[in-house]
Amino acid sequence: MAIHGNTENHILPYFKNIKVTDVKPIMYQKFLNSLTDKGYSKRSVEIIHGTMFNAFSKAVIIGKLTKNPCFGATVSNKNEKKKDTLQYMLSDDIPKFLQEAYKYNYIYYIFFRALLETGLRKGEAAALQWTDINLRENYIDIKKTLDFAAKTTDELFGETKTYESKRRISIGVSLSAALQKHKKWQFENKQMLQDDYRHDLNLVFSRFDGNILPKSTLFNAFNRILKRANMDKMPIHALRHTHAVLLLESGADMKYIQERLGHKSMMVTADVYSHVSKKLDQNRIKNSENYVSSIVELDF
Repeated sequence: MAIHGNTENHILPYFKNIKVTDVKPIMYQKFLNSLTDKGYSKRSVEIIHGTMFNAFSKAVIIGKLTKNPCFGATVSNKNEKKKDTLQYMLSDDIPKFLQEAYKYNYIYYIFFRALLETGLRKGEAAALQWTDINLRENYIDIKKTLDFAAKTTDELFGETKTYESKRRISIGVSLSAALQKHKKWQFENKQMLQDDYRHDLNLVFSRFDGNILPKSTLFNAFNRILKRANMDKMPIHALRHTHAVLLLESGADMKYIQERLGHKSMMVTADVYSHVSKKLDQNRIKNSENYVSSIVELDF
């Protein structure tokens, strides 16, 4: 929407009989509200607001006004459509994604696989040290998160998002075996690099030299792997949502999912995944009805 269009279509018709000096904050707010009431999107009203704000700012500069009546005005978002912001990977796409990840770079494969199988936040996974994992009893202790922007090693490990985020979760035998192989792979790197390896960090998921996986390389790798797999773009956090959806598909209840993801309350978990849960429940009801019908239906 051009400035000329804004002036001709919205501003002049509303303010045609009103002097610039007579425009007050309340009147101007009513003008913005009238645009919203006509059904214009928040973005469209913001553009018009910008045009007006600039015009009145110039009036203040040249001395026609002492104050800008547009200052402090707000634009309503009541016309914004609520979007289903929950992004996750369809279960049918996971094997294809992991295959492409493995071909792209092993270290990203094992990192993204761990996110899919545990539901950890990327910072929680990146902060894991081998002392946090028990591969005999198959569990992980989540105690900290990685500060990707840390300047020194001392600042590297920070507190988890909330108190509830500190948790112990079980892992499957398959992931445990994969991590055991990963540990051997890492040991070979240590043997080869010797003192050039960051032994002090003791990270589970690291670069070849034991250093942290930079945030930028994780994002870049994730996007490239998705592209190679012909999948839609999504944030890395979608892998955490994918884990939750897989749990829902397997029949897990919200309480278990809340504790596993480290949410502060079950209300948070239910709010985030209620849409998916309802959809799964509808499918289960339909499948159950079809199953029962197939049993009780008689041939006459």
